[in-house]
Amino acid sequence: MPDLNFVLLYVDSPTASATFYTNLLGKPPVEASPTFAMFAMDSGVMLGLWSRHTVEPAPSAGGGGSEIAFAVADADTVSATHADWAARGLPILQTPTAMDFGHTFVALDPDGHRLRVFAPSAPPSA
Repeated sequence: MPDLNFVLLYVDSPTASATFYTNLLGKPPVEASPTFAMFAMDSGVMLGLWSRHTVEPAPSAGGGGSEIAFAVADADTVSATHADWAARGLPILQTPTAMDFGHTFVALDPDGHRLRVFAPSAPPSA
């Protein structure tokens, strides 16, 4: 079975979304055109931003129906990232919260895609 290595988000304006993600991720896209932009993550996963107006077949759903998740080291990093993103003006859907899988918060990108930052709970001791 092939490994998952590419995530595509359908966006209204790839140029505007590329600017948003450049600022958020601290790196420029490795590819950019009026209808598509792509970012290479340090993990090897590629993040593509595709114009919803040119996708074929046309998508039937908008943003918000799924999430992109960013795992971080600990709850302090979750809180610091939340403070940073809130100061940048990202809409915050969920403030830092302890959940069964770890400490987390959720923000939105300009197209309503959910961005979850979380610090996984420590595995139970043996």
